[in-house]
Amino acid sequence: MQKSKIPAKVLTELNRRLNYELGAAHSYRALSLWCAGQNLKGFAAFFAKQAGEEHEHAKKMADHLIDRGALPELAAIAAPRQNFKSLLEVAQQAQAMEQANTQGIHAVYEAALAAKDYPTQVLMHWFINEQVEEEAWTAEMVERVQSATCAGSVSDLDRHIEKLLASDGKED
Repeated sequence: MQKSKIPAKVLTELNRRLNYELGAAHSYRALSLWCAGQNLKGFAAFFAKQAGEEHEHAKKMADHLIDRGALPELAAIAAPRQNFKSLLEVAQQAQAMEQANTQGIHAVYEAALAAKDYPTQVLMHWFINEQVEEEAWTAEMVERVQSATCAGSVSDLDRHIEKLLASDGKED
C-alpha cells in the first residue's frame, strides 16, 4: 500500500467515524430486533434498512481511506442498547445516535479544513448533506410516535413507517 496522503489528525477522525458508522449499524440492528420482538414489523424492517445504510456509510469511508493509502483501523464495537420501555424510547435513541453522528462528521470536516485536506472535505460534504436528512427523519419519527396515542394509531404507524420516513429515490 502506498504511503498515506491523509494528515494524521484527519486520519484519526476518519477512523473514528468509520467505527462509529459500524457501531451505528450494530445499534440499528438492535433497534430492529427490539421492534421485531414487540411485533412492530414495519419499524423492524425500517431499522434493518438503516443498519444496511450505516454499513454503506462505513464502506464509503473505508474506500476513501484505502484510495488515499491508509489502511482503515477497525476498533471493538460496544454492545448496543437493547432494552427499551417503549417505541418512543427507540425513536429517541435513533435521534440521539444521529445527532451524535452529525457532531462527529463536523469534527472530521473541521480537521480536514484545518489541514487543507480537500479530498476529505469533499467526502464530508456528502456526509453533511446526508445528516440533514438523517436528523430530519428521526425528528419526524419521534414526533409521529409521540402523536400515536393509542394501540390502533401505533399499529397504523407501524404499517406505514417505511412510506412515511423513507424515500425511494434516496441515495445510499
